[in-house]
Amino acid sequence: MAEFGFNEHHQNEVINYMRFARSKRVLRLKTIDSCFEELKDSRLVDETFTVDEVKEMLDGLQVVVRGEVEMELINTAHTNVLLLRQLFSQAEKFYLRLQSDISELENRELLEQVAEFEKTDFKTTDKINQETSKPKLAPLNEGGVSELLNKEISRLQEENNKLKSRLRTLESQAMSALDEKTRAERALKDLQKVQGEQQVAAQSQEISSLEDTVAALRVDYERSVSANAVSQKDLQENLIASKHELLRVQEQLSMAEKELERKFQQTAAYRNMKEILTKKNEQIKDIRKRLQRYEPNE
Repeated sequence: MAEFGFNEHHQNEVINYMRFARSKRVLRLKTIDSCFEELKDSRLVDETFTVDEVKEMLDGLQVVVRGEVEMELINTAHTNVLLLRQLFSQAEKFYLRLQSDISELENRELLEQVAEFEKTDFKTTDKINQETSKPKLAPLNEGGVSELLNKEISRLQEENNKLKSRLRTLESQAMSALDEKTRAERALKDLQKVQGEQQVAAQSQEISSLEDTVAALRVDYERSVSANAVSQKDLQENLIASKHELLRVQEQLSMAEKELERKFQQTAAYRNMKEILTKKNEQIKDIRKRLQRYEPNE
């Protein structure tokens, strides 16, 4: 079958199909023969028949034979459709578009060569020298499949390279965005640090001012006691005023402590300032105790 453009593998496939078709045909012919045998055994029992009886027997035989032949033709057509479906499905996997020329199916020369091939048990004896210019069923061949596979591999590789390039671009953009985010976070932390230091300095200055006030009160008090130049009433008034001032200072210190606790709870400066305030409170308590010694007994 090399004359038909088939390689060895496809030739074997064609031979298998022709054997299948021949077996189906032989089976159908046996069925038709059995129809005639059944007619002979069941109806041809008399020596003479009338014209009507012969006509009736032939009509019945015609119906049976016609049904068998029609069934075989229909089955052959459907089988060919399934075969074409397999071929087209395989061709689509390799992006091939097969086409057929129906007129070639009635080419007597080709049909005779197929019949000769079948008679010699599927062994080719003659070669077809005349080529037809009409389109034929494009056969699959190893070269075409390899070429299509190579094209598909090249296309996939090119697409893969494009995706890799796109991925590198996205990675570069992501790294740039990450660096920008890091710089922004660092700048924000620096700004917060500067603001925190400024707030700490302001609080320290306020505390220093309060300490100076307390120290001045203490000096005045000691000077008043040592000099004993003021009267008891003035001393009491001064003590009351001092108490008020101390309460105000204590309230300011408490507010300062709350503010410091709110803003600097996680800093070392906060802990240091808290210790300083604690010491100052102890000093104020000591001053109170000393002042109570000089208050008149009621």
